[in-house]
Amino acid sequence: MHNDDTHARILAFMGERRAELVKDGELPNPERTGLFTTGVVAETSDGAVALFFTGRQHAGENLADVLAERARELGPPVQMCDGLDRNLPKGHDVILANCLCHGRRQFVDEANNFPAECRHVLEELRIVFRTEVKCRRRKLAPDERLALHQQESAPVMERLKSWMQTELDDKRVEPNSGLGKAFNYLLARWGPLTLFLHVAGAPIENNICERALKMAIRHRNNSLFYRSERGADVGDLYMTLIHTAQLHGVNAFEYLTALLRHVSDIADDPAAWLPWTVHATLAGRAAPARQAA
Repeated sequence: MHNDDTHARILAFMGERRAELVKDGELPNPERTGLFTTGVVAETSDGAVALFFTGRQHAGENLADVLAERARELGPPVQMCDGLDRNLPKGHDVILANCLCHGRRQFVDEANNFPAECRHVLEELRIVFRTEVKCRRRKLAPDERLALHQQESAPVMERLKSWMQTELDDKRVEPNSGLGKAFNYLLARWGPLTLFLHVAGAPIENNICERALKMAIRHRNNSLFYRSERGADVGDLYMTLIHTAQLHGVNAFEYLTALLRHVSDIADDPAAWLPWTVHATLAGRAAPARQAA
C-alpha cells in the first residue's frame, strides 16, 4: 500500500466560512487548519487500486480508515510512504517501507553546495536503481527480484551506509549542514529505506502514488477548489474510478458510461463491474444477445 498527501482547497473550511463554523462550535478540532487530498494506491493480485480522500484528515488517518475495512485474517501489509510521521496509520500494524527516491532527492538538492559528496551518493544509488530497472524489464517474480537486489544492491547500500557514518563520526561533515541532514535522513530511516533488500515484493519507491496524486493536482489547478465536503467526496469518487481504470488500461470514459448504463446491475453484483472484471461481464452479456440474433 502506497500513500501520500497533497494540499487541497475546500471553501467550507476556509476563510469566513471556517470562522463561522468555529464560532458556532461546529468544527471538530478547530486547531487543525490543514486540508489535504490523500492518494492511496494498493497493489493487489488483481492489479493496482487507487483511492482518493479529500478533507481535513492527512494520509496516515485516511490509510487507517482503509485498513479498518481490511479483512482481519490478512497479515499486516507493506506500506510505502515518505519519511513523514503523518503518513503512518496509528493503531494498525504495517511493514514500513520508505521511498528511496525521497532520500535521493535530499542529495540532489545539495549537489551545488557539496558536489563531490553528493555525486558519490548519487552514483552509488544509480547502481541500485539500475538493478530495479533490470528487475522490471525481466519481469522477475518477487523472490527473483529480492535475490537480484541482495546480490547487486545490498553491497552498495552497505558500503554507502558505512561511508556516511564514517564521514559523520570523523567530523568531516557538519551534522547541521544540508549534507549532514541528508546523511541523517537516510541513516535514521535505513531499515524502511532498505526493506526491498529483505522482503520479497517490497517497493523501492513511491512513484506510483506520486503519479496518482498528479490527477488531484491537475484537478486543483483547473477547478481551484471544492465548495463543500460533499463536493470533495464526489470528486474523490470519480478520481478513484477514473485512475483505477487507467491503471488497468481501461478507457475511463467507456468505463463510466458502462456503469451509468447498468446502475441496477451494479447494485446487485458490484464485484462484476470493477475495472478488471467489467470487460468479462459485458462480454458475457453480449454473447446471449448475439446467439439470439
